[in-house]
Amino acid sequence: MSQVLYGPRLGREGELRVGCSAVIFDSAREKVLLTQRADNGHWCLPGGHMESGESAAEACEREVLEETGLKVKAIRLLGVYSNPDQLVIYKDGGKAFFVVLNFEVSVLGGEVGLSNETTSFGWFTADEMETMPIHANHTLRVRDAIRGGDAVIK
Repeated sequence: MSQVLYGPRLGREGELRVGCSAVIFDSAREKVLLTQRADNGHWCLPGGHMESGESAAEACEREVLEETGLKVKAIRLLGVYSNPDQLVIYKDGGKAFFVVLNFEVSVLGGEVGLSNETTSFGWFTADEMETMPIHANHTLRVRDAIRGGDAVIK
């Protein structure tokens, strides 16, 4: 199980990694798709690590397909997120400090399903997310997406 720890500049202990997450709105743009992680039970936006040789948009699209079964297209960068006080520790002892690019995506096809990384999925409002065990700052990412406007840097 991975852990997310917080402390003053704790991120310095981790290897720098680039990640992505995807905001997938329902047709009314009132709810977003969340998945429940198999490793720690927290709910999150679909996403993951960027791999060498792929663009940020390609990484986002690949991760959404792997985790949900949906074929998507990244249509807008919503924000760039990094927290120098956050450190992710994996069960193998690896430590990571993440810079995450959050995209709005549109669904091109497929059906929502589960993967070996997820145990459940659902559509939720930002207010509903406030009472759920949410991974890192994903509620903030959703609220920034709903607010719209220029991409945020946090």
